Amino acid sequence: MKSLQGTWAIGRNTFTELVRMKVFYFLLIFALLIIGNSAFVSKFSFQEQFQMLKDISLGAMSVFSSLLAILATANFLPKDMEDRTIYTILAKPVPRFSYLLGKLIGILLLLALAILLMTGLFLLVLWLQERGVLAETRAQLQGVPAEELQTALKEVTAATFNANLLPGIMIIFVKSALLASLTLFLSTFASSGLFAILMSVAIYFIGHLQATAREYFLSGVDIHWWSRVLAVGVALIFPDLQAFNFVDDVIAGVAVPTGLFLETMALGGLYVAVYFFLAAMVFAGREL
Repeated sequence: MKSLQGTWAIGRNTFTELVRMKVFYFLLIFALLIIGNSAFVSKFSFQEQFQMLKDISLGAMSVFSSLLAILATANFLPKDMEDRTIYTILAKPVPRFSYLLGKLIGILLLLALAILLMTGLFLLVLWLQERGVLAETRAQLQGVPAEELQTALKEVTAATFNANLLPGIMIIFVKSALLASLTLFLSTFASSGLFAILMSVAIYFIGHLQATAREYFLSGVDIHWWSRVLAVGVALIFPDLQAFNFVDDVIAGVAVPTGLFLETMALGGLYVAVYFFLAAMVFAGREL
C-alpha cells in the first residue's frame, strides 16, 4: 500500500512539474493551426472543408502529442540526477520500479490532459464550422420543400461528425503513451536527455516508414532469406507506428471494425508494458 501511495505521489508531482514547464505551448500552436485552417477552407465545398479540417487537426494532434511524449519524458532522469532529486526520493523506502512507474503515470496524465484539451478545441471548431455551413445551406435552399431541406442538412451533419472520431483520438493517445514508455526506456541508459530525444525521434521515423520499407523489400518473386530475417528483426525491435494511424479512415468516414480497434489498443498497451519492463530492468541495475 505504501509503495502504491509513493508511486501515485511521484506521478502527481511529475504531472505538476510538467505543467509548470510550459509544455502547453504545443496547445497554443495547435489552436492557431486549426483556427487558421478553418478560415482557409471556407472557400471549398462543405465536404472538403470538413475533410481538410479533420486531416490537419488530427494530424497535428498526432504529431504534437508524440513530440510532447518524447520531450516531456527524455529529460526527467538526467534532470533528477543533476538536481539530485532522485537520490532524495530513492533514499526513502521507494523502490526504483515505483519511481519509474510514478514518472510514467505523471507523463500519461499530462498526455491525456493535452489530448483532451486539443480534442475539445478541435470539436468546438468543427461544431462552429458545421453551424456556419448549416446556416448557409438553409439560406441557399429557402423555398425548397422541407423534406429536401432536411436531407441536405443531414448530409452536412453526417460529413461533420462520425463514429470514428473518438476511437481515432484514443489511438493517438495510445501511440503517444507508447512513445513515452519507449523514451523512458532509452533515458534509463542514455548519457543525456538530448541523446534520448534524438534516438526517440529516429525510432519515430523508422516506425512510420517500417511498413513501407517492409513492403518494398519483401515484394517480388526472388526474396532472399536475409531480407525476411531483417524484416522480422526490425519489426521486433521497432514498433510499427503506422498501425496506429486511423486518420485516413476517420476523414473518409469509413467504419473502423471494433475488433481492429481493440487489437490496436491492446498492441499499444503491450508495447507500453514491454518498454516499461525493460526500463525497470535497466534502471534496477544502473549505478547512481
